[in-house]
Parts: sequence; structure tokens; C-alpha cells
Amino acid sequence: MDTFHVTPGGPSVLITMPRLHLRKASVGPMDNNAYLLTDLATGEQCLVDAAADPDRLARLVDEGSGRLDLIVTTHRHRDHVGALAALAGRPGVATTAGETDADTLPVVPGRRLTHGDTIDLGESRLRVIGLRGHTPGGVALEYTCPVTGTVHILTGDSLFPGGVGNTHGSGRDFDQLLADVEKRLFEVYPDAHIHPGHGDSTTVAAERPHLAEWRARGW
Repeated sequence: MDTFHVTPGGPSVLITMPRLHLRKASVGPMDNNAYLLTDLATGEQCLVDAAADPDRLARLVDEGSGRLDLIVTTHRHRDHVGALAALAGRPGVATTAGETDADTLPVVPGRRLTHGDTIDLGESRLRVIGLRGHTPGGVALEYTCPVTGTVHILTGDSLFPGGVGNTHGSGRDFDQLLADVEKRLFEVYPDAHIHPGHGDSTTVAAERPHLAEWRARGW
């Protein structure tokens, strides 16, 4: 299993697919992952989580087509939005985030996302998966390659190698997040690659067997 490991300020990792490129880079003191999706037919690009270091993220954009069309924020925590205002201020950049988190962001998004929405990026289509619990409006993005069937999901801070995201001691939020991860990720995408908001990537196949363990320990 490729973990697509990156380090803060270091080089990005490129995941190539026939119709879309996915780049992963780490920025900032909390080792936040930022992702750049490039539709190969049109050059349209989407940045997921403008977390920190706007200069590094600008270089990430330039590693692709050089244009920036959309920024998606997976959730409202401040370590994921440190460079949002700087990048969103570029001409022609649209912004979007989960509906329940939207009003708390430093840039109020032009579009509010809910579970089951789709985002068209050139000729590519991304599906929005609502994952509630780490924050009320947390969202993940799923892309399924129409040629190979390979699935990649950008989960923000809702799912990592070894467990779900921190729910800050709230049993109710933990139960909600675990339920969404089980029903909306594990049961729907058994072969997906998972790319979290911090650290290495993983797969549903590697994480799903540990679901009962996570439920028993409560985090």
C-alpha cells in the first residue's frame, strides 16, 4: 500500500489517472495536507484545504496547469484555512464548504455543500460525502476514475490511518462520525484510497477491519 508520504514544505506527490491528476503536499506547523486536483481535458483545478503557507500552495497550483478555479474547505478548523483568504483573493477563484461550517470560515463560501452534492471540475466529477462529528459540516470528496474504476477520497480530519477524527470528548459526536464513516464510506467504497487532512494515506480495506476496535475504545 502506498502511503503517499509528504513532509511540510517538501515536494508534492503526484497520483496520475487517465483523466485527472491528484497532487498531495504538506504545509504548515501542523503537517496539514493540501490536495490539488487537475482535470486533464480542460486544465481546471481545485485546491482542497488552503491550510497554510500561501506561497507553497501557489507553487502547488503551478505544478499543475497554473490556474485555480475552486477551493474546497473540508471543515472549519483554523489549521485548515490559514491560507484561504490569500488564495481565494486570486481572480476567478470560487469557494465552497459544508453548509453547517460555512459561516465560521474566514472567507464565506459562494457555495454550501451537503451530502450527495456533486462538483464538476472540467470534465471530471467529484461527489460530496458529508461526515459529521469532527465538525458539524465536515465534508469529504470522492473521485472515481471512469477508466480504471479506482476510487480516491479526501477525508479532511474525519478519517485517518488508525481511526476517525477527534470529536473532542463528545460521545454523541463520536457516534455520529463513526456511523457516517461506516455507512457513507466503508459500505459504499470498499476499495477506496483514503487521503486525510494530516499524515499518510491509507485504504478502506486496511481500516475497515478495525471498526469494532474503534467503537469499543470510543475514539
